[in-house]
Order: sequence, then structure tokens, then C-alpha cells
Amino acid sequence: MTIPASSRVLITGAASGLGLALVRQMVDRGCRVLATDVHAEQPSALDGLVGVTYRHLDVTQDVDWAAARDWVVEEWDGLDLLFNNAGVAAGGRIELTEMDQWQWIVDINLLGVARGCRAFAPIMKAQGSGHIVNTASAAGLVHPPRMSEYNAVKAAVVALSETLLHELAPYGVKVSVVCPTFFKTNLTESMRGKDESAQKSAAKLIDRSTVTADDIAAEVVKGVEKGRHIILTDRDGRIAYAAKRFARPVYDRMMRKASFQMAKKD
Repeated sequence: MTIPASSRVLITGAASGLGLALVRQMVDRGCRVLATDVHAEQPSALDGLVGVTYRHLDVTQDVDWAAARDWVVEEWDGLDLLFNNAGVAAGGRIELTEMDQWQWIVDINLLGVARGCRAFAPIMKAQGSGHIVNTASAAGLVHPPRMSEYNAVKAAVVALSETLLHELAPYGVKVSVVCPTFFKTNLTESMRGKDESAQKSAAKLIDRSTVTADDIAAEVVKGVEKGRHIILTDRDGRIAYAAKRFARPVYDRMMRKASFQMAKKD
């Protein structure tokens, strides 16, 4: 089903990367978009986009979610699409991953999504329609070494999304979870951690990718329109997930080989 023009859409992390690409996709379809991010003022990347309103929203703050929910109710009397997209990156060997880094990524990547779902699920249930789209990662389905905190929170987003898929179905509310692999984005700018080799490896994979945020956003929208729950946006992710599900010994050997190769460089 095509996303109707004038659909009411809220997108977090909308100032750059995949969030900004999703804003453009929605604008192209004639939707009304509430673009949110942590910037106090509207970022210039959103200037001139028709039908877009900007609001500051820190996904770790309940008061910001409450304000966004109140705005949506007052201005739109409901919401059709919620993209819980905001996220940050971290990774490294477990002994180099400090607990404040774990707390930071849990607060944003997991609890930020949970807060968004909690804020808008009641509205969608009451109106008997709506679609929640949570951005996870292929790392939420397959779990490479030296990415423990990132893998863990993204796997939790996948689990949360599946739970809500079933929980909200009686009320006519759909839920999707987006699981891309590496693509060109500014995610490395937010990356934290003391394991410099892991950060360099991640940056290299992102820089070498020929897939853009616009490519991923187009696949996300296609998946939403087809009503898919797990949206695998690229070939590498589909292959890795299929290997884990249907050829587990091969998958395990691949992951172990990667780990041994990393260990040789320590």
C-alpha cells in the first residue's frame, strides 16, 4: 500500500543521514513531517522542504517526548507514521568498553526508541491505525565480534519491535524494524570508545560503502509500503541473516575467522 499524501509523520534524528533521507522521501510523497533532532534551531539541511516542521527532541528526555506528543495531538489530532531513527555508534573489545559508554548507547539507541513507542502507541491504538518504524541494524540480527554494546542494543530494538508487532496488532497498528548494514553516513562522528582499532575499522567500512542514506531510505519506504516487519535494506544484510538462519555452522566459522584476524592485529 502506498503511503498516502498528507500522512502525518514524525522522524527522529532528522537533521542528517538516514533521518534526513527519510524526511525527503516523505516530502516527495506529500506528507506532513515533524522533523526532530537535538539541535536547538532548525538545521539548514531542512530549509525549504515543503510540509516540514522542525522541533528540538532529545530522545533521552521524557519531557521532550511529551512535548512532541502534545504538539502532534494539538496540530494534527493524530499520527500515521513514527520513525524512531535517532541513534549513535560505539564498539570495541569488551574490556575497553566502559560502563558509561554502555549507559550512553542504551539511553539513546534503545530507551530512545522505547520512549517514542511509549509516547505514541496510545494515540495510534485510539485511532485504530498507524505504523511504527524502528531503526535497528543488521547488527541486531547478526553479531560480529568487538561490537558488544552496539549489537546488544540493536538486538534489543529488534526484540522490542517484534513484541509490539504482536501487542499492537489487535488495534490496527503496524510495526517494522529497519536493519541496514554499513552505508555512507555521518554516524562515525558520534562514535565513542577507547578501542581505536575498532573505530578505524568501522569508519573504513562506512567510507568504502557505495550505498547512500538515500538508497537505504528508499528501501525503508518500500518495506513500509509492503507491510514488512523486518526490513533488510541491502544485499549484504540479507546474505548474513540468511547464513545465520539456514547455514549456522558457516556463519559461525565466518564470525570466528573475523575475530582471529582482528586478534592478530592487537
